[in-house]
Amino acid sequence: MNGKKKRIALLGATGSIGTSTLRVLRAMPEAFELVLISAGWGNIPKLAEIAAEFKVPHTVTAAETSLPQLRSQVPAGTTAYAGEKALCDLLSTLELDLVVSAIVGNAAIPPVVAAIGAGRDIALASKEVLVAAGYPVMKLAAEKKVRILPVDSEHSALFQCLEGHSPENVEKLILTASGGPFRGKSFADLAGVTWADAMKHPTWSMGPKVTLDSATLMNKALEMVEAHHLFQMSGDRIDVLVHPQSIIHSIVEWRDGNQTALLSVPDMCFPIQYALTLPDRINTGLKRLDLAQTGSLTFERVDERVFPSLSFARTAMREQGTLAAVMNAANDVAGVRFREGEIALPGIWTVIEKTMSDHQNKKDPTLEEIFAADEWARAYAASLQVK
Repeated sequence: MNGKKKRIALLGATGSIGTSTLRVLRAMPEAFELVLISAGWGNIPKLAEIAAEFKVPHTVTAAETSLPQLRSQVPAGTTAYAGEKALCDLLSTLELDLVVSAIVGNAAIPPVVAAIGAGRDIALASKEVLVAAGYPVMKLAAEKKVRILPVDSEHSALFQCLEGHSPENVEKLILTASGGPFRGKSFADLAGVTWADAMKHPTWSMGPKVTLDSATLMNKALEMVEAHHLFQMSGDRIDVLVHPQSIIHSIVEWRDGNQTALLSVPDMCFPIQYALTLPDRINTGLKRLDLAQTGSLTFERVDERVFPSLSFARTAMREQGTLAAVMNAANDVAGVRFREGEIALPGIWTVIEKTMSDHQNKKDPTLEEIFAADEWARAYAASLQVK
């Protein structure tokens, strides 16, 4: 990397991806300057702690009511702001080299759109941005000549495997999945699982929402749609393969039958560091993969009779429009209903399927139409009578 520090904004600084991003920044203090951080509700002490450690000049809380608390806790030299508009204004006006978006859910869409509109490159961990709003977001990114650098381990792997290759030579993209905590269970078994059971992911340490999505394989459905937009690949050329060891993060199959894969130990710092340091590769002491010690790598197909999530993604990609936003919103609502004990885990799929089937899909949607579809889907999914 050259001598000039990259100026970074980190959105969702107190969450799982945000925490891993800070680990990467600590390892390379000479390479990066953290200019702006944001966090959601109830994370004020942690946000202030990060501001003090990294001497961050600008902090934003999502909660207007938390602004007095944030102002009282940030160090001298740090300015506190609150709300979506303040965050979007800062992303539009500050001098930034890269915006890392680790906000969970649709709350990530407005700030990412603001950053793209201002010509900022995006390191994207907020998969909902592309799942719900992929068509207008990718169109805007192309117009502004902005790079969308994936931070999800699977999409980072595909990005790295595809680098320097012509898209015409790609036959298929294969996302790998650990299979989650319920791999091998029957559909009947899943009726009795609890929220606590779903939180026991076998290989990754993640936030509760992503952990639940991993248990239902809805994370792979969302990732299929994300890959569809990132790599401009039709849904029938995107597949999922269960790989319990989580060593191979994704695979590209080429037209000639060869396959290229990216391997590493399961640590989110790898894809985050790649996005931050591109085009350089820096040794920061991350744990190396020892294949002899790892032993066997195994693979199996997704049992879609038990886990129907992938079929929702295929439908959304085939129909295009607002249907993926509806899938995402229904999944959010169904996940909350499961956490609160209102529905069983298989009820999540019932809610998603019913909400998608009853939605009037809108082709080539604007952001306003996507938000309207999202609002409708959340209300509809909450109203469905499901066990």
